[in-house]
Amino acid sequence: MKHVAVLAVTCVLSLVAVAAEPEGPQRVLVLSPGAGNSRNSEGDFIQLNDGRLLFVYTHFTESGSDHGAAFLAGRVSTDRGKTWSGEDIVILANEGGMNVMSVSLLRLQTGEIALFYLRKNSTSDCRPVMRISNDEAKTWGEPILCIEPAGYFVVNNDRVTQLESGRLVIPAARHSLPGETFNRRGQAMCYLSDDGGKTWGPSQSILDAPKDSQSGLQEPAVVALKDGRLMMLCRTDQGCQMRSFSTDQGLTWTPAELTNIMSPVSPATIERIPATGDLLLLWNDHSSIDASLKGKRTPFAAAISRDEGQTWGNVRMLETNPDGWYCYTALEFVDDAALVAHCAGDSTVGELNRTQILRVPLDWFYG
Repeated sequence: MKHVAVLAVTCVLSLVAVAAEPEGPQRVLVLSPGAGNSRNSEGDFIQLNDGRLLFVYTHFTESGSDHGAAFLAGRVSTDRGKTWSGEDIVILANEGGMNVMSVSLLRLQTGEIALFYLRKNSTSDCRPVMRISNDEAKTWGEPILCIEPAGYFVVNNDRVTQLESGRLVIPAARHSLPGETFNRRGQAMCYLSDDGGKTWGPSQSILDAPKDSQSGLQEPAVVALKDGRLMMLCRTDQGCQMRSFSTDQGLTWTPAELTNIMSPVSPATIERIPATGDLLLLWNDHSSIDASLKGKRTPFAAAISRDEGQTWGNVRMLETNPDGWYCYTALEFVDDAALVAHCAGDSTVGELNRTQILRVPLDWFYG
């Protein structure tokens, strides 16, 4: 009996140890390219009032190029992101000369849902457009062009935010003005609206990278800090993300500075975890990689900041395939989990041609 009792205690201890290990990321949707569907890429989530989740992404129909034809497609979850519908819903047909892409979905303070996307007409005309839904994403109102005059502006998916004041902020990278050809070297800025998106105006600050940078500042992301400032991160070719701050809700910005968030020329996503108040960063962590991975958008990492982005800890790897290409992330916090949608291609299907959704327990990020 003594021997049996020891075994019983051992089993209990073992079970406790297993239960204490946080459950890892689960792949809940994979959108692979196929016939007549050359690429499925960046999207965003919105939680509907009936409890369903809607994921809207870019469905390419011809070329998988950034300039190929595409429309906005949707998938629905009725179980908090654990499973997703198997067929596309057409959210918005292609209304651009080239395509529509790079969705941001936002529940406004009015209760309405805002849909932001890029309408790409040519290599000299790419600008964000806003539409409003008053019926929980069943229909969408007339388009509002957020930037005038024409030019080529890049706004990533899941980037638009509304501040406590009600101001809407679109972080954008400007690559050309009217009459100019596309310039790879981007300049970071914001477009702002204080009337619910009816009218928009540019920030006073237009940020530049160091003179030796060929990329400039690209694909900016903005997050509100607890002290009232905004923090912007930008992708660069400087070996890291670059950072700027605003103390006036995005109107003016400090000169961009280098950070210790080491990365290739690839965007980062940063959002606040509602349940803890901490910041969550998702990016391609190049702080300690093999030389063969230099310049590649892998691995795909997560980190937590408890001091408003000054330092980052709890670094965890979501994906580590050396042939993988992980970027253009959307984040949605649902119950005790985060939904992480991102491009997840490789050399077999094309680097940006496949998108997936991971469901990640919040505890895992702190493990």
